[in-house]
Order: sequence, then structure tokens, then C-alpha cells
Amino acid sequence: MKLIRFGKAGEEKPGVIINEKYFDVSAFVNDYDEKFFGTDGLEKLEKQIENATLPEVDPSVRLGAPLARPSKIICVGLNYKDHAHETNAPIPKEPILFFKSTSAIVGPNDDLIIPKNSKKTDWEVELAIVIGKKATYVEEKNTLDHIAGYVLHNDYSEREFQLERNGQWVKGKSCDTFAPIGPFIATKNEIADVHNLRLWLTVNGQMMQDGNTSNLIFNVPFIVSYISQFMTLLPGDVITTGTPAGVGLGQKPEPWYLNPGDVVELGIEGLGSSKQQVKAFEPSSN
Repeated sequence: MKLIRFGKAGEEKPGVIINEKYFDVSAFVNDYDEKFFGTDGLEKLEKQIENATLPEVDPSVRLGAPLARPSKIICVGLNYKDHAHETNAPIPKEPILFFKSTSAIVGPNDDLIIPKNSKKTDWEVELAIVIGKKATYVEEKNTLDHIAGYVLHNDYSEREFQLERNGQWVKGKSCDTFAPIGPFIATKNEIADVHNLRLWLTVNGQMMQDGNTSNLIFNVPFIVSYISQFMTLLPGDVITTGTPAGVGLGQKPEPWYLNPGDVVELGIEGLGSSKQQVKAFEPSSN
């Protein structure tokens, strides 16, 4: 299945995509949240809609993030060799982990607001994992049992906040609008090989990132198992797996970053695409 949430910000309803059409499933599901994923919601929903007549949704409707606010977003840093190289960082011996605030989550096509006092807002196309079953000390061979699906994520980063202010990455990752997620969650059966997906990103039509998940340093099963050794993963949690080369920080001869008026588009094979208009922070937008 492909799961969407649609409607005005803060008023989203759950839906599904069937044959490229949007349908409302709010008669069966309250929301795509921890309770839904943790109580076999995917399996129940699939059976409920199998022979149901579902209300069709206007395809021009705004899409929200395809899951309600998770308990946490766990990020894996420097998980592509080419990205580590372009940022002059050593290849990590084990995953680098940090958090991104869930208040950064927005819909896939919502505006990116450059934070107050920001000069170095950067882009990062990433494959994200959605947890479907509570995971603690999971063995690598069993991790697929704990995955609900996969989703497109733009892990926006403010590099000065991240790297130049005491090196606390979370400060550069958690600004409002810094986590556009979606357009949809593809359940794991929708993706034939999660380790062979093209992912790309353009700025103002110029291709900046063009990579493949086959180049992940730490693959999906390893990441889920590894993180579960340090914390419990709850249903609906998001793990974002890192970005390939081509970020603003890595541009030569010198880095360059986003400005108001820029347009960022990105996508992953099998997971759709998204588009963000870049706007300046205004006190009224806070």
C-alpha cells in the first residue's frame, strides 16, 4: 500500500493511493500514528479496504507528511562514502547517530522557511525508514519484521548552526520546516530492493544530487538493528539513512547555500517526489 495524509496543515486525514488515485480511509483509520502501526494497522486496513467503496480525493489537495508526529526522528550521518569525501570527513567505523526534532516535520510540498539568522541552509535527499513494530535489541536478520515501509525525506540542515556552534548537529537539523516527508509511505512489499533505488535532488532545475542506495555504507537491516541496541524504536518512528554527495556544503570551489526564491525538487525511485519553495523567515510565520 501507499499511505498519504491530506488536507490543511493540522487537519490531515488518512488516505491511500490506488492506481495513482487518492482515496479517503478515515472511516477505518483515525491517523497513521504509533497506535496505528503498533496494532497491526497496516494488515487491518488492507483487509478493510479490499472490497470497500472509498471516497475519492481531489488529486490537487495538499498532502501532509504521511504519518502523524512520531516519537522521534533518528538520523544517520555520513552514510554514503562520496558524501563523507566531499565534506572531508573520515568514513565512519560505525553509524553516526543524531536526532531531528519532530516539530520540523511538514508536508512534502510545503515551503521551506530559512531560519532566523541563517546563512547556510543546505539540502539533503534521503531514504527514510518507518518503524512498524516495537524494536529493542533486534538481530539484523529479524529487522524486516519491524519495518512498516519507506518514505522520501529532505533532511534540511543549517550548517553554521550544525558545525560552527559547538558542533551540536541537532541545532542545525531541527528548525521549523526542515523535515519535509512524503508524498507517501510505501509499505515494504512495494519496494523490490531498497538497496537499489536512485535518489536525486535539484535546485532551480540544476541536478545537485544523483545517487543510489546501493552506495550506503551501513544498509537498512544493519541500521535498524544497530540503533535498537541503544534505544527502543517505537511504531511510527522514522530513521533517515543519510545523503549522497552533492550537498551545498560540498560544492567546489566553495560551498553555496539556499536563498529565498530558490526551488528544491527531489525524489527516490518508487517513493515519489516532492518540491519546496524557499522563503525567508518572517516573524508572522513563526
